[in-house]
Amino acid sequence: MKLSPDQLEEHRLEIENRIRNLFWTVSGDYSLEIHPDIQEFGRSEFLALYNALKQGAFARYFDAEEMALYIMKKTHLKADEKVLMELVQLCIEIAVYPLICEARKGVDEIRTNAWKALVELEKKPAVTKVRRLRRSPVKEEKPSVFHKARNLMLCRYLIAQGELASDDPFVLKYEEDEEACRLLREIAPLEEARTTAALIETVDRLYNKNIEPDFEETHGSLRQVLAIPSDALLYSAVDQEALSDEQMDAVMQKFLSNLRRDMLRLSVDGKKNGTGATLTREMAEKVNFATPTEESAKKVKDYVALSYGQSYLSDADLRRNIALLCRGPHKGCFLHYTDGILHNPLKKNNQYLYSEMLTQKNRMYYYGNHRIIKRNIDNLANSLSHMIALRQEKEIWRDRSGTLVPSRMWKLGRTEDDKLFNKTFEHDDSEFVVEILLDGSGSQMKRQNQVAAQGYMISEALSRVGIPHRVSSYCTFWDYTILHRFRDYDAPKTDNERIFEYHGSATNRDGLAIRAACQDLLNRQEAHKILIILSDGKPNDIGRSSQGNEKVRPYLGKEAVRDTAFEIRKARAMDIAVLGIFSGHEEDLEAEKKIFGSDFAYIRNLNNFSKVTENYLCKQLEQE
Repeated sequence: MKLSPDQLEEHRLEIENRIRNLFWTVSGDYSLEIHPDIQEFGRSEFLALYNALKQGAFARYFDAEEMALYIMKKTHLKADEKVLMELVQLCIEIAVYPLICEARKGVDEIRTNAWKALVELEKKPAVTKVRRLRRSPVKEEKPSVFHKARNLMLCRYLIAQGELASDDPFVLKYEEDEEACRLLREIAPLEEARTTAALIETVDRLYNKNIEPDFEETHGSLRQVLAIPSDALLYSAVDQEALSDEQMDAVMQKFLSNLRRDMLRLSVDGKKNGTGATLTREMAEKVNFATPTEESAKKVKDYVALSYGQSYLSDADLRRNIALLCRGPHKGCFLHYTDGILHNPLKKNNQYLYSEMLTQKNRMYYYGNHRIIKRNIDNLANSLSHMIALRQEKEIWRDRSGTLVPSRMWKLGRTEDDKLFNKTFEHDDSEFVVEILLDGSGSQMKRQNQVAAQGYMISEALSRVGIPHRVSSYCTFWDYTILHRFRDYDAPKTDNERIFEYHGSATNRDGLAIRAACQDLLNRQEAHKILIILSDGKPNDIGRSSQGNEKVRPYLGKEAVRDTAFEIRKARAMDIAVLGIFSGHEEDLEAEKKIFGSDFAYIRNLNNFSKVTENYLCKQLEQE
């Protein structure tokens, strides 16, 4: 019997106790926590009870936290959280059901009634949404292969229980689906699974095979996914919150509790946009923390150093730079100059280990594309070397003044040719300096190995021809813009390897990073200065204050694009040549054009990288 909202509220305590007792009885551990879902009980009493049974059995025979952490790490690497959760729910159902049957009598009756309720809910026609302005129906989301396999499993079970006819249109719809049938056959061996590792291996293999065949190539193997430290996920999701260890643990426990609940229920509504598998700022903010005060400034600074490495600037230099640069739209912001957590860590925490893992992934990408990268470096270095050699050659031409050439004296008074002298022109041999700035925000995570490779190629070519250059990345962590220096202007060639430490995280205030880079370029003695920026054309920072005493202006949309473009124009006005290398999506090209004007390049793959960069750098050498 379906209860009304008023009835649910009236019997809330009784319902919660019933669900908890069932969970504790099956799990055998009364210390475990469970959060009964009253709304689910309102939709179907049996559905709520069956999910409690399943949660108890999973807690007894498997490791729920291990599975939840896998989901957390997989979605951190941009796996489709809704589809992944559908697969996890299906696999857990297959693995847990035989174990429940062995331990508890009467499970089939509860399961049958629960699944009848699920099928009825699936049969209900979806409410068609209508766009208010266009008056056209919203395109209905296509169910995933895992959702279809789940419905096929429901049908086959209810047919066996005599609760559903084999010729029911709902049954035929899924029995005729070859993908769903194949998937159920592949999942069937999980009936014998007795370890969480076996369950995770199956989930990971089926997700990669059916949803993202290139996931392992792009993000790494299952072993690499599981190696991501939990702290790193928190830093990524709550990267602008200076939380204590206790607060970080509270956020993690709250998240895992929600995730353990979600992964053990077969979703009533398979059309939901998400399951909450991704740890979000909103989720973290539900945990009540005290607002930081001025007294917490040192703690905030230490937290930044803990996440990104200690600063290489003295406090006096840092204060001077902040006073000089953090103005206008960046008022209230801070700067943090670092050589990275791997070279100057506050302590070797999980973030340190995570950075080591990402560096290794970037190196693996380099080794996998070594021939293409080496060819790009050779081409770029050879072109730059040739252009520098041309600049050093003297040009001599005939003129009416200069050095007299005696052999032409006979022409005097005999011909109209009065160019009896040679004039020598020496090219400007003043030196060049290059700044390479890599967008290190979280939006670059999916292509961070390509960005690292591109930065490395430019740096290697410049090192070969002896042009001083610096390579840095930038991102914004809370109200701190982090400038991560991989190699300095006059560093040895061996420091180029450190560019593989690049990775994406947090947000980005492009204008402030460019302003800081230009200040250092202008302090160099070289006459000719070039700034190369690799970005996705999307400056984006929500604007959070770490001290709570001064609000930082959000840096979003058109205003952020306009400010970044202004900093580029200002750099060019100070005789800094600026090239933008675009590494984002095509829909963001318009913003890139507004920022860089005509001097930007769209690099679609590594094969044409050297040619595009070569053309620009050689043009600068030739012009000067």
